[in-house]
Amino acid sequence: MSVLIVENVTHGFGARRILEDASFRLLKGEHVGLIGANGEGKTTFLNIITGRLAPDAGHIEWAKRVTVGYLDQHSVLKKGMTIREALREAFQDRYNLETEMMALYEQMATAGPEDIDALMEDAGEIQHMLEHSGFYTLDAKIDEVAGGLGLGSIGLEKDVADLSGGQRTKVLLVKLLLEDPTILILDEPTNFLDYEHIEWLKKYLQEYENSFILVSHDMTFLNDVVNVIYHVSDGELTRYTGNYDKFMHMHKVKKGQEEKAYEKQVAERERLEDFIARNKARVATRGMANSRQKQLDKMEILDKPREKPKPTFGFKEARTPSRHIVEAKNLVIGYDEALTRPVNFIFERGTKVAITGTNGLGKTTLLKTILGKLPPISGKAELGDFLFPGYYEQEAGRDSRKTALEEVWSEFPSMTNGEVRSALAKCGLTNEHITSQMMVLSGGENAKVRLCKMMLREANWLILDEPTNHLDVEAKEELKRALMQFKGSILLVCHEPEFYEGWVTDVWNVEDWTLKIV
Repeated sequence: MSVLIVENVTHGFGARRILEDASFRLLKGEHVGLIGANGEGKTTFLNIITGRLAPDAGHIEWAKRVTVGYLDQHSVLKKGMTIREALREAFQDRYNLETEMMALYEQMATAGPEDIDALMEDAGEIQHMLEHSGFYTLDAKIDEVAGGLGLGSIGLEKDVADLSGGQRTKVLLVKLLLEDPTILILDEPTNFLDYEHIEWLKKYLQEYENSFILVSHDMTFLNDVVNVIYHVSDGELTRYTGNYDKFMHMHKVKKGQEEKAYEKQVAERERLEDFIARNKARVATRGMANSRQKQLDKMEILDKPREKPKPTFGFKEARTPSRHIVEAKNLVIGYDEALTRPVNFIFERGTKVAITGTNGLGKTTLLKTILGKLPPISGKAELGDFLFPGYYEQEAGRDSRKTALEEVWSEFPSMTNGEVRSALAKCGLTNEHITSQMMVLSGGENAKVRLCKMMLREANWLILDEPTNHLDVEAKEELKRALMQFKGSILLVCHEPEFYEGWVTDVWNVEDWTLKIV
């Protein structure tokens, strides 16, 4: 049974064509992974099927009585409510019933004998519905799911306005799971989750009885939870049965077949053209030449399989700094209140450190404090001499109306137009990306622009806050290679052990420093 049918959808932004005559079918109980390189249209497709974006052409049909829950990359929370209040919104219909029941009890206090029975019957019916739906154990359910994704350590009475971007995303994800929709749509849900919470979500999705559509560049996670892959490439959607490993095998076979078919056709066309050229002038063979020409004219010309532009990353190295890059002395970090106990460490030249730990415990705060962007609660972080930092800030500049070209050019005005374009092209961006506004680029394309700006400056230590978020598989592998090759020092916040294991010199877990219960 199909719960979603998408037929011949076409959509573009200006001259840029994102989807072209794309079709898709979601069957009941299917766990679908939607994959493709950065900027191929995955988030656009999700926005179209959820009605947030109208396609230029095509038809979308959902089955009757399905409920759809969508977690996208840019969901927001209302200010002025606690985490628990935000999560309770998942059950708003049941809280509305409770309010209605309490109003009936209030009416009984002043109702006449003739109305009491009707009011009691109505209230009793609502009471039965609430008990049957598990209303009186909702807070326990909230605590269970919130704890599974790490919100328990933050405190459910905390105001959502005080949360980091990653913590807000966690709240939205927990709320979505509590709503238990017929169809789950998840766009990069692991971006702000640490390892243990990714494992919890993995188990949840493996046991999920309904259908879901998942966009993720975390291929290990994707591989473990999906049973169908839809691959977005050149505006087309291609369906593969199986997990990501099975897709990779089938895609390689398909690509090989397409290349062979193209090469065979090129050889055949050359053979026909040669025969026609040699025989069309001779009366005796003119008929055969004309026959070959008709054969050539009727041939459906195959497109040459296109290779996607692959990024090439490399960081310019500045002069050698002092031996100690950073020395922390009784450093306590936080905003309005302390997040850590007093911490002492020395970050030496040439070391490459991955900073790990549950979200909300101060990884980003630590980076900003070291860089002097935030004052410490107490203690100090002393910087060494001759430092040239390169800082990649998580989710920065997503709302900019500048084009990618303008974004880079405004910071490097001495570069020519051609030089800026060349630098962006090296990061795997096409001319369409380069001339698009930052706010309409995908998360991965946006990240590549910001990495491009980093690579145009000389640096002797790199500070990267979740640089793998949104990057596709090839871009992640290339970034990993560039960081391994970089001879300077690195401070890296990352929730993907497979990205940094094997090349960092040390791992700092902020859970060892926190004042919070983990």
